[in-house]
Amino acid sequence: MSDVKLSIPFPLIEFDPPVYNCKRAPFALKDVDGNLGKEFWQNADFTDAFSDIEGPSMPAPRYETKAKMLWDDDNLYIGAILYGDEIWANQTEHDCVIFYDNDFEIFIDPDSDTQEYIEYEMNALGTYWDLLLTKAYRDLGSPINSLEIKGIKNGVKIAGKLNVPDPENKFWSVEVVIPFETIAECDISRKNPSAGSFYRMNFSRVQWKVDKSGSKYSKILSNETGKPLPEDNWVWSPTGVINIHYPELWGYVFFCESDETYKIPETEKIKWELRKVYYAEHAYFDENGVYTADKDKISEIFSRYLGNSSMGRISLDEYKLTATDSFFEAAAYTRDKTSLVCLSSDGKTTVKGGTIMTKS
Repeated sequence: MSDVKLSIPFPLIEFDPPVYNCKRAPFALKDVDGNLGKEFWQNADFTDAFSDIEGPSMPAPRYETKAKMLWDDDNLYIGAILYGDEIWANQTEHDCVIFYDNDFEIFIDPDSDTQEYIEYEMNALGTYWDLLLTKAYRDLGSPINSLEIKGIKNGVKIAGKLNVPDPENKFWSVEVVIPFETIAECDISRKNPSAGSFYRMNFSRVQWKVDKSGSKYSKILSNETGKPLPEDNWVWSPTGVINIHYPELWGYVFFCESDETYKIPETEKIKWELRKVYYAEHAYFDENGVYTADKDKISEIFSRYLGNSSMGRISLDEYKLTATDSFFEAAAYTRDKTSLVCLSSDGKTTVKGGTIMTKS
């Protein structure tokens, strides 16, 4: 393995994102108070419990977290429950850095191109930060903090006492209502979702290690640095690295009319195979200062960094690779040749010819 530090680390995880079939809401949610026990949510399924962001090789989270979703023509409804007795929050200013507290985070890429996606963070006070990422940070994206999600609402329910250590504290739960009007501006179609379409999404819970022996919570400091110990990152869809901004590994949320279910389409699986080329190309650039169109060199990068793992093999019968010193593009057709999937050096994916949704 090279001694060069990779600008875009390989995620050490297989491509196995969760799929959530999001049902129609029974009616518009009016009372947004964080209570997931009311009638509105009764037909919505919970996601699986969140896991460590690095994947199944890491220990299970100390506290359970899970989410659920519904939709209608105007809004996406998200609920989550965050179990545990450490219920505290200090940030009170809108658009401040919410993850300095324990928080709940939502990420939405409506057209699965890994660019122009929304990030939303909130704490147990209901203070929130909404922003737009033009691209992932690894692709030199810029956060646009001036984004304001028009009409967004949230609510928090606390089963226990806020900012008071107490063994009887049970959980805090949240409801978030996000109008599609703003999300649609990040979709190449500029349209609200329809039945059978999907968003790429992820949820994250940031949980700091705290001393709760006194009358208030305080972050535990490192003896070596004097700074707080690293926070835990628990997510719905692991990314294989300590970085949530790997949108290609987020989960799939399909919009359903009733109880139908969907599976990940072929074009999305091709995107993942091409994404492997993207990781290898950037590793090659880190080592050589240029990109390459030589597939043998790409294979050699895989061998050195990933050995014989399936992550290091391109499961495509054929793909095209073009490159200059400062740019590359990888592309492959679907099996029936009706769609061409492309991925460029800045991470953007496109599908020419359309994506066919497939019911499972």
